[in-house]
Amino acid sequence: MGKMISKIRRSKFLTHETKRNALRKFVFIFVIVILYFIFVSLKFGLTNGFWVTMLTWSFFVFCTPIADAGFLFDFPIRLTTGIRMIHSEIGVWIFTVSLNIFTIMTNPSIYQKTIILRLFHYIISHPFPYWSIIVLSAIGTFLSVYFGDELVDVARHKNRVKYFKHKGKHELVIFIFLIVLVIILYEFLLNQLGINIVHWL
Repeated sequence: MGKMISKIRRSKFLTHETKRNALRKFVFIFVIVILYFIFVSLKFGLTNGFWVTMLTWSFFVFCTPIADAGFLFDFPIRLTTGIRMIHSEIGVWIFTVSLNIFTIMTNPSIYQKTIILRLFHYIISHPFPYWSIIVLSAIGTFLSVYFGDELVDVARHKNRVKYFKHKGKHELVIFIFLIVLVIILYEFLLNQLGINIVHWL
C-alpha cells in the first residue's frame, strides 16, 4: 500500500506531545461512549441502549463542527492501516447517513427516547433551514480531521503549520455554527413546550 501507510511506533506516543494528545483524546471519547452505552442500556434495555448510543454518536457526527465522534473510528484506522483520517471520515459520514435512513425507515420511535435524539430528529426532519447546521458541521469536521492528521504527522505542536494557517477559518465556522444552533434550540424548545410565537407576537 506504499505511501498510504506510515507505521507509528508505540514509543512515539510517549515522546511526541502531539501523538500523546491524540491518544488521550481517543481514550477519553472511548470511555465516554462506553459509559453512555452502559447508562442507556440500564435505562432502555440492551438493544434499545445500543441503538440510542449509535444514534447519539451519529448526532455528534452530523451536528458538531469538531470531529470528536468520527475520531473514535478515524484514529485507530489511521494507526492500523495508515489511511489518513480525512479519508476515513468520508466513510464515517456515509455510515452515519445509512444508519439514520435505516432507523427512520424501520424504527423512527427510537428518536423519542432522549432529548438529544428528539432534537436530532427535529433537525433531520426539517431540511430547510436546519440542514444548514449539518453543512456547517461537515465543514468544521473535515477541517478538524485535516488538523487531526497533522497532529499524528508531527512531533510538536509548534510544527503544526496547517493548523496555524487555517485555524481562523475553523473558528469562524464554529462561531456561525453556534449562532445557528442557538436559533434551532430556541425554536425546538418552543415547539416542545407547545408555544406558538406568532400568537404571542
